[in-house]
Amino acid sequence: MTFMFWIVLDMTDSPFLVALVGFFGMIPLLLFGTIGGVLADRVDRRKLLIVPQVVNLVTALIMLTMLISGRVEFWHTYIVVLMSGLGWAVDMPSRRSIVHDIIGRGGVTNGMALDSVGMHGSRMMGPALAGVLIGVVGVDFGYSVIVALYILSIGFMLILESPRRSTPVSSTGIFRNLAAGFVYVSGNRVILATVIVTVLMNLLLFPYMQMVPVIAKETLKVGPELMGVLLGADGFGAIIGSISIATAGNTQHHGRIYLCGSLIGLVMVMLFAASQWFGVSLAILVLLGLGTAGFGTMQSTIVVIAASEDMRGRALGVISLAIGAGPLGALMIGGLAEISSPSTAILVFASIGLITVGATGFVMRELRGDSGLWTEEARSQASGNLRGQEQATTG
Repeated sequence: MTFMFWIVLDMTDSPFLVALVGFFGMIPLLLFGTIGGVLADRVDRRKLLIVPQVVNLVTALIMLTMLISGRVEFWHTYIVVLMSGLGWAVDMPSRRSIVHDIIGRGGVTNGMALDSVGMHGSRMMGPALAGVLIGVVGVDFGYSVIVALYILSIGFMLILESPRRSTPVSSTGIFRNLAAGFVYVSGNRVILATVIVTVLMNLLLFPYMQMVPVIAKETLKVGPELMGVLLGADGFGAIIGSISIATAGNTQHHGRIYLCGSLIGLVMVMLFAASQWFGVSLAILVLLGLGTAGFGTMQSTIVVIAASEDMRGRALGVISLAIGAGPLGALMIGGLAEISSPSTAILVFASIGLITVGATGFVMRELRGDSGLWTEEARSQASGNLRGQEQATTG
């Protein structure tokens, strides 16, 4: 996405049009995230993970051809990230469900942490590499690396064996599956609190990423290489945080780590908005990544632990829907930045986020409880609500 940010910024110099890259990249999660969760419960998850990679490869090849031929327009980037976002909507519920399929409940925290290490590793190295490639060889030749990475990822997925499931695949209609997922999540206070915090974080914190290229160019006065370093800084911090979680052993307070990481991230992004120096901004973003590691790792871990196996994919699909609040945040922060400044927009959003996330953690105390009790208590309550809804439907 760093390439897309730079293409739009270089062609338009508009914070709002740059923010639209994030909007189109994330809007599929809002529209199709829950459908991806239903598919994760109904079809072979390994095969489901291969499909979006193939689509992304085809899209990247088309974009590379247009870049080399010199025919690319800034709006073409929106199509590229939209197709990538569609793949992400399918990918995420299946990928995180398959972690549990492979290693079981006992290792799920470590498994999710290692998944986060891989994800944040790409967030760290990807923007930094993209920035260097833009500065050294240009966008067109640099983008060819993206194509090579898609080919590599498809190769890895082809050699992965499909893990067996201990519960049968649901055969009911897709819309009934969707409704069941929402009813289940609404009846599980732990998962519901996780969804609420996820919405707030993706609406109010993570849109700051759309403003980093603008701040790098206009406030910090750096070029594409250092812009890439800034975009990857929080990924570096998140890797450290995720590895720390993976090596810490079993924890009984997943929700507390989730909330504390969220609040740390919000405080750090407020400090980033106030910084005028590259070195200080870089250090702050690393610390922000440390905080969001707790948020990102525990977000799916909480759902996997608290949800029953037959509802896990659909619960993760609702999480994908919550992550889909990101494009709305991107639009709003881009609009506010256009009439004020990127730093002001980030500061306003983060301040609201700090208040609302803190209030959610205070009110929904189940999230702060002993996660060893979630399996029985929360599942029993949610399953009871689901059975009641099904009886009302059939009655």
